[in-house]
Amino acid sequence: MSDRPEAYPHPLLDRYASPEMAAVFSPRRQALQWRDLWIALAEAERELGVSVSGEAIAAMRAARDRVDLARVAEIEAELRHDVMAHVHHFGEVAPEARGHIHLGATSCFVADNAGLLQHREALRLVRRRLLAAVGALARFAREHAAEPTLGYTHLQPAQPTTVGKRACLWMQDLVSDVEAVDRALADLRLRGARGTTGTEASFLRLLGDGEKVDRLNEILAERFEFPGVYDVVGQTYPRKVDQRCLAALAGIGASTARFGHDVRLLQAFGEVEEPFGDRQVGSSAMPYKRNPMRSERICALARHLCVLELDASWTASVQWMERTLDDSANRRIALPEAYLCADAVLQLVANVGAGLVVHPAVIGERLARALPFLVVEEVLLAGVEAGGDRQELHERVRRHAMEARRRLDEGASDNDFLDRVAADPSFGLDRDRLEALARPEGLVGRAPEQVDRFLRIRVDPLLEGADGSGETVTLRV
Repeated sequence: MSDRPEAYPHPLLDRYASPEMAAVFSPRRQALQWRDLWIALAEAERELGVSVSGEAIAAMRAARDRVDLARVAEIEAELRHDVMAHVHHFGEVAPEARGHIHLGATSCFVADNAGLLQHREALRLVRRRLLAAVGALARFAREHAAEPTLGYTHLQPAQPTTVGKRACLWMQDLVSDVEAVDRALADLRLRGARGTTGTEASFLRLLGDGEKVDRLNEILAERFEFPGVYDVVGQTYPRKVDQRCLAALAGIGASTARFGHDVRLLQAFGEVEEPFGDRQVGSSAMPYKRNPMRSERICALARHLCVLELDASWTASVQWMERTLDDSANRRIALPEAYLCADAVLQLVANVGAGLVVHPAVIGERLARALPFLVVEEVLLAGVEAGGDRQELHERVRRHAMEARRRLDEGASDNDFLDRVAADPSFGLDRDRLEALARPEGLVGRAPEQVDRFLRIRVDPLLEGADGSGETVTLRV
């Protein structure tokens, strides 16, 4: 909980997201990134011939970690400018460098370049969380690859599948999210030192040569390990970058919500359930309940994550000319929240995936109740092979099925469809032959093989040597 009980406690920070992700967007981390950018700029300018003394750079380096955020707040209250407050404070702790800090730069030199560093660090952590979730589901899918279960279309009983094959559907969505995050990471560039409206005019005057300006940006990109800078920018880096990153995160929201919804439905059926602690309370009024609270939280957070992409799309669409400041307040909220939300929801998916409990007896009972109806095509084919007329048999099957369905609707505990067919001489099929046709393992098609192939070809190579793919998650609430 917050150490300021009178302040609003942000749920993403206090309840859901990890301290590791929260640190990416912390004021101190940002202040240090800004100072790293100012130091790198001064060093590059000195290398390219600008009169920046070695003493000034040494002073900046020595004072780099001396950040007093309370002092910054005092200066900002006077200047009404966050970047200049940090410039002044850096000058206070590194007085020998006062005349060289921020030389030729605009506020977006630190604010936007640091924002790109945040995107990269946060995306890398999200990728780790994705692999942890995929790893948990891969273990589950492998264990239950051949476990027959009732398939559903339109949320109605359909052809059987396997528990492991269904988990592969969840995993495939997450694998596509890894690919989207990888694309977003690969596309990231540094804004660089581009001046007030992106024309590089201030740096052209400072360095006196366009080639030197290009070299300045090459040095900065190399220093912060980016493949280069964006081809053209206004005052800011393109806000399409935010939109593309949050689109990747919104994709995670869609994938995880689908997983959470499926678990909630399966838990309602009694087939599969999320982990439930020995001392966990399901309801304050109904102590017998085992509510799927983790999966419900997944769905809730995923919904918010999907919505946040709209913020980035809208912001990118209203960047007038070279920039407008109505992006600032929105981005301060939407970008960190999106990453915190993705971090939180993926930890939940990994936690639920690692602890999913399968109830084979319930699965078998539900499958047995519906299974006779699911072998109608097999019955028709066998009846025709025995010499029957397909159209006549189809009508007889329909009548038998409707009668069996009526009986179930009236409260019967067993499905007598196969008994009815066995007693009908038109089909020429005895009970043993019909039961052989209705074996669940014979009705799942290539599902076990598909699980093995998907894990072997797509998942295992992705997880091999992946940092975090086997990490365990302890939920904070």
